[in-house]
Amino acid sequence: MSSDLVVVGAGIVGASVAYHAARAGAAVTLVDAGRPGAGVTAGSFAWIGSSGVRTGPAAPLRAAATDEYRRLQAELPGLPVTWSGSLSWGTTDGPPETGPGQEIVDAVTVARLEPAVRQPPEWAVWAPGDGAVDPVGVTERLVAGAEAHGARVRPDTPVTAVRRDAAGGVAGVETAAGPISGATVVLAAGVATAALAAPLGVSVPVGPSPATLFRFRAPAGLVRTVVNTRDFDLRQVSADRLIAAADSPERTLAAIRSTFRGAADVELLSSRVGARPMPADGDPIIGPVAEVPGLYVAVLHPGVTLGPAVGRLVARELVDGAVEPMLAGCRLDRF
Repeated sequence: MSSDLVVVGAGIVGASVAYHAARAGAAVTLVDAGRPGAGVTAGSFAWIGSSGVRTGPAAPLRAAATDEYRRLQAELPGLPVTWSGSLSWGTTDGPPETGPGQEIVDAVTVARLEPAVRQPPEWAVWAPGDGAVDPVGVTERLVAGAEAHGARVRPDTPVTAVRRDAAGGVAGVETAAGPISGATVVLAAGVATAALAAPLGVSVPVGPSPATLFRFRAPAGLVRTVVNTRDFDLRQVSADRLIAAADSPERTLAAIRSTFRGAADVELLSSRVGARPMPADGDPIIGPVAEVPGLYVAVLHPGVTLGPAVGRLVARELVDGAVEPMLAGCRLDRF
């Protein structure tokens, strides 16, 4: 790998890689077909939590998520993060289970944390360290941070192919505006990663996973934490706006009105269906591609939650030549 990098994709993952690599001294060009954060990143519910993590290749990354966001807050003042905690109830038929950073709370505590709840459940799982972010705002701050460290940003510039040299290694990318040279190319282009890798003889098993996000007009202070139930993931994003990750706008609106006092006037404003990049086994695909020297892949879900951690670790591998143990279970060659 070389520290002369072209990062393809300016969603939160690509922006994080670009920022951390530029901060570490790499020469970085960040290129995207649209505007930073305007793709699938913009449709994320953006719940940030490290609690409840147990097993799987992504478990160490998830466990570090909140600490990585707090680190990023210190590096990039003004990062739009809200540490509200999260409350979950009614999501399973059996008794609640807790993981690291979680506790079981009673109805009295639920009523204190969420005063507008009509009928507080007998129990809920409370994760006080959880939070949420403005995913586009975080991406924009990462891009600005990358630029402050010398990165070049090329928005509205679709990448059409990865270029190779005579020896078969990476030489940069072809774009609609002409070639961009680079000795290392990081594919962080979400579901488009597979199409860009395929002409190189590289199969990246990732596909689109639909996710619907609803925006509502709502009274100020109706929801105070991140609320997770069978009906929705719900949080307040501004004084008069809620967002929900759920399946049906009608059922979600009815559930909000029945769950919270003072919600009779909640009104649906918009729906957005995003195509989350979902690897075939659900775990991140991160690492160098041995068959194509200089090619590196970073495609994952949940990108917003894991973006700061992944960006820092990928930059360590690309710029410092480290082999990060936290990424050991995320390599492409597991397929």
